[in-house]
Amino acid sequence: MKVLANDGIATTGVAALEAAGIEVILKTVAQEELVNYINDNDIDVLLVRSATKVRKDIIDNCPSIKIIGRGGVGMDNIDVEYARGKGIKVINTPAASSHSVAELVFAHLFGIVRFLHDSNQNMPLEGDTKFKDLKKAYAKGIELKGKTLGILGFGRIGQATAKIALGVGMKVVAFDPFIDSANVELEFFDGQKVNFAFKTISKADVLKQSDFISLHVPAQEDYVISTKEFNMMKDGAGIVNAARGGVIDEVALVKAIESGKISNAALDVFEGEPTPEIPLLMNRNISLTPHIGAATLEAQARIGEELASQIIDILG
Repeated sequence: MKVLANDGIATTGVAALEAAGIEVILKTVAQEELVNYINDNDIDVLLVRSATKVRKDIIDNCPSIKIIGRGGVGMDNIDVEYARGKGIKVINTPAASSHSVAELVFAHLFGIVRFLHDSNQNMPLEGDTKFKDLKKAYAKGIELKGKTLGILGFGRIGQATAKIALGVGMKVVAFDPFIDSANVELEFFDGQKVNFAFKTISKADVLKQSDFISLHVPAQEDYVISTKEFNMMKDGAGIVNAARGGVIDEVALVKAIESGKISNAALDVFEGEPTPEIPLLMNRNISLTPHIGAATLEAQARIGEELASQIIDILG
């Protein structure tokens, strides 16, 4: 059996697969060359992350493929139902990266409320000549404690984000069209546990009540947040998108920031990946990262192990 990890896989996953007698090929094959490579090398399992697209052309023209695996949560780069209709198993790792994404959300939140993303650019340029001016410019930060975090999408990642918010001392409100209630358990270093019971509320109520909004929703046809939603939010609210590009109307976001309706934003994902729009990249009120939500060593190790376990079970 052969596994092509086209977008890479952690060494923990490689070790587990090889221990089960499965060959792992760590090679990045160009999209247009994938069909030929898979067929020439009799690949049984194709593993991808977000870079490689697995569409009908690959599914139809690669009869050796038995499993398609996505290292991560969203599978919008795979024609999932079509593949399953052809008898191919499609797997992913929905739980492995939840905490890593949640921590990135709060890295952004802590940064934007204290202007770190802007300060880190200006201090190297002017810190030695305009120290007092910069100190004054960045002296109006706020605390997260006591503020309300609204979470749109209350699945695994949304709940992981809620855990950190609760630990910081924030109030959490959440909307999810598929979840009415959830029990969120905080586990501390000494083994103590505290449970919080949540009842989700309407999207409109979340938008109206929240000081900050964090999105944890899948890719979809329409914007989740556009002009209408921005207008419903508190004046001066902040927003973070570490979910999927295209769930926020980026043009409306820039306009909302320019008008002062939204004070700041943080984006890890973009409509135009891998070439985000220049008005986003140049906006000093937006904290930016290049789609690294799940890109921690710990998350990648969990992803590799989980993929390996699923593959071994299916092929075994």
